Amino acid sequence: MTNNWTPESWRAFPALHQPTWPDMAELEQVEKALSSLPPLVFAGEARSLKAELARVANGEAFVLQAGDCAESFDGFNADAIREKLRVILQMAVVLTYSSGVPTVKIGRIAGQFAKPRSKPTETVGGTELPSFLGHMVNDLPFSEGNRRPNPERLIQAYHQSASTLNLLRAFTKGGFADLHRVQAWNQEFVASSAEGQRYTDLAAEIDRALRFMEAAGVSSNHPEIHEADFYTSHEALILEYEQALTREDSLTGDWYDCSAHMVWIGERTRQLGGAHMEFCRGINNPIGCKVGPTATPEEVIGLCENLNPDQEPGRLTLITRMGADTIRERLPELLGAVKDAGHPVVWITDPMHGNTFTSESGHKTRHLDDVTNEVTGFFEAHQEAGTWPGGIHVELTGEDVTECLGGAEPVADADLGKRYETMCDPRLNGRQGLDLAFRVSELLR
Repeated sequence: MTNNWTPESWRAFPALHQPTWPDMAELEQVEKALSSLPPLVFAGEARSLKAELARVANGEAFVLQAGDCAESFDGFNADAIREKLRVILQMAVVLTYSSGVPTVKIGRIAGQFAKPRSKPTETVGGTELPSFLGHMVNDLPFSEGNRRPNPERLIQAYHQSASTLNLLRAFTKGGFADLHRVQAWNQEFVASSAEGQRYTDLAAEIDRALRFMEAAGVSSNHPEIHEADFYTSHEALILEYEQALTREDSLTGDWYDCSAHMVWIGERTRQLGGAHMEFCRGINNPIGCKVGPTATPEEVIGLCENLNPDQEPGRLTLITRMGADTIRERLPELLGAVKDAGHPVVWITDPMHGNTFTSESGHKTRHLDDVTNEVTGFFEAHQEAGTWPGGIHVELTGEDVTECLGGAEPVADADLGKRYETMCDPRLNGRQGLDLAFRVSELLR
């Protein structure tokens, strides 16, 4: 797989959606500094995730990949991280209890600081400046100083990711994720909702099941009851950052991108002859790749052959983002082509990005009904192809935002302006996340 590959070999290939760094000497100094810092994650953890994803590829588990569209330097605090984790754990409990298969929990967190944009520049009032590319690169306010790409932000992204990972490990291994606390996970604004009441009823069932186990003499003192395995992921967009955090594993001699357990290639940067594909083909992390409605069977087979030529289960996850109106038409031929070629990929659906529109009030938004419709089409296509619908990939937050329409207690167009706080794409709030989890659990049954 890594023939003629080095961590820097991507530099000989065209790299799309990269910042135009104004000071290359400054960038080189930052890269050197990052290269000397400790890894954020470890090779053994990435191998553990790959093993869990191999179970998904075999139809023995399901993936929940969720988190912010783009993490913020401004909104960083322990409460926000805990609430985001809480919603993901709640959704995972719903999916696991309803489906009877384990849920692999992967956050869009501790590294999701960069975003590709449709245009490299933005014009306001006759002034043209670089587009906002995420806090890893520049800042949102429209001014020359804020929009200037600043390599020092790569260092800040590293340190915030390290702090976030520290908190996530403390929460998931220190008792917060204990299944005896499923009832305590219910937030006030979720508990008072229709979704929250449904979750409360499910939590009561889990409590009764745990008490029955103990009464029957079956100990519940297993790590799986008291702790949770939680992995991190982000789009490997800014390649200087990813290269600087790539390390050679002392046990195996393989290369791992130690910025996250899993990284993915976006729909806009998945060119077979591109720099992102070149970088990702040589690292041994689990790799994801977004696949949109224009992808052909030949292109998808090319992705599989390039990123996973040895056909290793758990190595490659294809994340489809088709749109609710398109998925039933476009996905079946891709599933058939990959199945016929014998590639053991994990298929998960991103039902968010293909369903974005501008509301009457002028807000960029999504409707939960469209999100659910795309998930349903994803399941239908897999049932038809005889393949396993391996998971969902969603943008959400633990905060009570009003960014996406719909839900059991619906957010209306007039509500969007009340708490529209995203820096980029609209996210599901906690109630909508739970609502989606229950709808997916019905499909899994």
